[in-house]
Amino acid sequence: MNKLAKLFLLALNMGLCAAVHAEKADTGKPVNFEAEQMAVDDVKQIRTLSGNVIVTRGSMILKADKMILTVTPEGYQSAVLFADPGKLATFRQKRDGGADLWMDGHAERIEYDEKTELVKLISKAQMRRLDGTKPSDNVEAEFISYDSRAEFLSVNNTAKGESKPGAGRIKGSFQTTPEVKAP
Repeated sequence: MNKLAKLFLLALNMGLCAAVHAEKADTGKPVNFEAEQMAVDDVKQIRTLSGNVIVTRGSMILKADKMILTVTPEGYQSAVLFADPGKLATFRQKRDGGADLWMDGHAERIEYDEKTELVKLISKAQMRRLDGTKPSDNVEAEFISYDSRAEFLSVNNTAKGESKPGAGRIKGSFQTTPEVKAP
Protein backbone atom coordinates (compact mmCIF):
# COMPACT_ATOMS: atom_id res chain seq x y z
CA MET A 1 0.00 0.00 0.00
CA ASN A 2 1.47 3.37 -0.95
CA LYS A 3 2.04 6.06 1.63
CA LEU A 4 -0.74 8.34 0.40
CA ALA A 5 -3.19 5.45 0.70
CA LYS A 6 -2.07 4.95 4.31
CA LEU A 7 -2.76 8.65 4.99
CA PHE A 8 -6.27 8.16 3.67
CA LEU A 9 -6.79 5.04 5.77
CA LEU A 10 -5.79 6.93 8.88
CA ALA A 11 -8.31 9.61 8.11
CA LEU A 12 -10.91 6.87 7.77
CA ASN A 13 -10.05 5.49 11.17
CA MET A 14 -10.20 8.91 12.79
CA GLY A 15 -13.92 8.65 13.33
CA LEU A 16 -12.88 9.40 16.88
CA CYS A 17 -15.58 8.76 19.39
CA ALA A 18 -17.86 7.49 16.68
CA ALA A 19 -15.61 4.50 16.04
CA VAL A 20 -17.86 1.97 17.74
CA HIS A 21 -21.08 3.50 16.48
CA ALA A 22 -19.80 4.67 13.09
CA GLU A 23 -21.96 3.93 10.12
CA LYS A 24 -20.73 0.68 8.59
CA ALA A 25 -21.55 2.00 5.12
CA ASP A 26 -18.64 4.48 5.46
CA THR A 27 -16.11 1.63 5.42
CA GLY A 28 -16.15 1.11 1.65
CA LYS A 29 -16.27 4.79 0.73
CA PRO A 30 -13.32 6.71 -0.72
CA VAL A 31 -11.43 9.20 1.43
CA ASN A 32 -11.15 12.73 0.15
CA PHE A 33 -9.16 15.61 1.56
CA GLU A 34 -8.77 19.29 0.95
CA ALA A 35 -6.06 21.56 2.29
CA GLU A 36 -4.15 24.60 1.25
CA GLN A 37 -0.82 22.80 1.60
CA MET A 38 0.54 19.25 1.98
CA ALA A 39 4.09 18.22 2.86
CA VAL A 40 5.32 14.61 2.82
CA ASP A 41 8.58 13.59 4.49
CA ASP A 42 9.11 9.97 3.39
CA VAL A 43 12.34 9.63 5.40
CA LYS A 44 10.71 10.55 8.73
CA GLN A 45 7.31 9.11 7.71
CA ILE A 46 5.51 12.37 8.50
CA ARG A 47 2.73 13.92 6.44
CA THR A 48 1.42 17.39 7.17
CA LEU A 49 -1.78 18.91 5.83
CA SER A 50 -2.38 22.57 6.62
CA GLY A 51 -4.73 25.40 5.85
CA ASN A 52 -8.44 24.70 6.31
CA VAL A 53 -8.01 20.91 6.31
CA ILE A 54 -11.14 18.91 5.50
CA VAL A 55 -11.06 15.11 5.39
CA THR A 56 -14.20 13.19 4.41
CA ARG A 57 -15.16 9.55 4.00
CA GLY A 58 -18.81 8.78 3.50
CA SER A 59 -20.61 10.55 6.35
CA MET A 60 -17.43 11.28 8.34
CA ILE A 61 -16.09 14.82 8.23
CA LEU A 62 -12.91 15.97 10.03
CA LYS A 63 -11.91 19.63 10.05
CA ALA A 64 -8.80 21.28 11.44
CA ASP A 65 -6.34 23.98 10.61
CA LYS A 66 -3.47 21.47 10.58
CA MET A 67 -3.07 17.70 10.70
CA ILE A 68 0.20 15.85 11.27
CA LEU A 69 0.25 12.15 10.43
CA THR A 70 3.11 9.93 11.60
CA VAL A 71 3.73 6.33 10.51
CA THR A 72 5.70 4.01 12.83
CA PRO A 73 8.23 1.49 11.48
CA GLU A 74 5.56 -1.20 12.09
CA GLY A 75 3.17 0.70 9.81
CA TYR A 76 0.81 2.06 12.48
CA GLN A 77 -0.41 5.59 12.03
CA SER A 78 -1.13 8.35 14.48
CA ALA A 79 -2.53 11.76 13.78
CA VAL A 80 -2.75 15.03 15.60
CA LEU A 81 -5.29 17.62 14.47
CA PHE A 82 -4.73 21.22 15.54
CA ALA A 83 -7.01 24.23 15.57
CA ASP A 84 -5.71 27.75 15.12
CA PRO A 85 -5.85 29.94 18.26
CA GLY A 86 -9.44 30.68 19.20
CA LYS A 87 -10.81 27.89 16.98
CA LEU A 88 -11.59 24.17 17.41
CA ALA A 89 -10.79 21.02 15.41
CA THR A 90 -13.98 19.04 14.72
CA PHE A 91 -15.37 15.72 13.61
CA ARG A 92 -18.82 14.48 12.68
CA GLN A 93 -19.96 10.99 11.62
CA LYS A 94 -23.26 9.24 11.06
CA ARG A 95 -24.00 6.34 13.42
CA ASP A 96 -25.76 3.09 12.61
CA GLY A 97 -29.15 2.44 14.14
CA GLY A 98 -31.28 5.20 12.65
CA ALA A 99 -31.80 7.51 9.73
CA ASP A 100 -30.40 10.65 11.36
CA LEU A 101 -28.12 9.59 14.24
CA TRP A 102 -24.76 11.35 14.53
CA MET A 103 -21.68 11.59 16.74
CA ASP A 104 -19.66 14.78 16.79
CA GLY A 105 -16.98 16.44 18.82
CA HIS A 106 -14.48 19.23 18.97
CA ALA A 107 -11.36 20.34 20.82
CA GLU A 108 -8.36 22.56 20.34
CA ARG A 109 -6.32 19.41 19.67
CA ILE A 110 -7.46 15.92 18.68
CA GLU A 111 -5.09 12.92 18.79
CA TYR A 112 -5.72 9.50 17.26
CA ASP A 113 -3.59 6.36 17.59
CA GLU A 114 -4.40 3.60 15.10
CA LYS A 115 -2.56 0.87 17.03
CA THR A 116 -4.47 1.38 20.28
CA GLU A 117 -7.61 2.86 18.69
CA LEU A 118 -7.44 5.57 21.32
CA VAL A 119 -8.81 9.04 20.63
CA LYS A 120 -8.01 12.05 22.79
CA LEU A 121 -9.81 15.38 22.67
CA ILE A 122 -7.67 17.97 24.45
CA SER A 123 -8.56 21.49 25.64
CA LYS A 124 -12.10 22.80 25.33
CA ALA A 125 -13.24 19.28 24.46
CA GLN A 126 -16.83 18.28 23.81
CA MET A 127 -18.46 15.08 22.53
CA ARG A 128 -22.13 14.73 21.62
CA ARG A 129 -24.51 12.10 20.32
CA LEU A 130 -27.14 13.65 18.11
CA ASP A 131 -30.55 12.54 16.94
CA GLY A 132 -30.84 14.83 13.92
CA THR A 133 -29.79 18.16 15.39
CA LYS A 134 -30.97 17.33 18.93
CA PRO A 135 -28.22 16.29 21.38
CA SER A 136 -29.06 13.12 23.31
CA ASP A 137 -25.79 12.81 25.29
CA ASN A 138 -23.17 15.47 25.85
CA VAL A 139 -19.93 15.82 27.81
CA GLU A 140 -17.55 18.79 28.13
CA ALA A 141 -14.13 18.84 29.77
CA GLU A 142 -10.51 19.75 29.24
CA PHE A 143 -9.64 16.13 28.34
CA ILE A 144 -11.75 13.34 26.88
CA SER A 145 -10.18 9.97 26.05
CA TYR A 146 -12.08 7.27 24.21
CA ASP A 147 -10.91 3.68 23.78
CA SER A 148 -13.01 2.34 20.92
CA ARG A 149 -11.87 -1.27 21.45
CA ALA A 150 -13.02 -1.40 25.07
CA GLU A 151 -15.82 1.13 24.55
CA PHE A 152 -14.45 3.06 27.52
CA LEU A 153 -14.66 6.82 28.01
CA SER A 154 -12.49 8.72 30.46
CA VAL A 155 -13.12 12.40 31.14
CA ASN A 156 -10.77 14.57 33.18
CA ASN A 157 -10.62 18.20 34.27
CA THR A 158 -7.06 19.01 33.08
CA ALA A 159 -5.64 19.00 29.55
CA LYS A 160 -2.94 16.59 30.77
CA GLY A 161 -5.56 13.88 31.27
CA GLU A 162 -5.56 14.10 35.06
CA SER A 163 -8.29 15.16 37.41
CA LYS A 164 -7.22 17.57 40.10
CA PRO A 165 -9.35 19.16 42.82
CA GLY A 166 -10.12 22.76 41.96
CA ALA A 167 -8.91 22.46 38.35
CA GLY A 168 -12.38 22.76 36.88
CA ARG A 169 -15.57 20.86 36.46
CA ILE A 170 -16.71 18.23 33.99
CA LYS A 171 -20.15 18.97 32.60
CA GLY A 172 -22.59 16.84 30.69
CA SER A 173 -26.02 15.43 30.18
CA PHE A 174 -27.43 12.00 29.34
CA GLN A 175 -30.71 11.23 27.70
CA THR A 176 -32.80 9.12 30.03
CA THR A 177 -34.47 6.03 28.65
CA PRO A 178 -38.21 5.90 29.31
CA GLU A 179 -39.13 3.21 31.80
CA VAL A 180 -40.59 0.16 30.13
CA LYS A 181 -43.60 -1.22 31.98
CA ALA A 182 -44.41 -4.92 31.92
CA PRO A 183 -47.79 -5.78 30.33
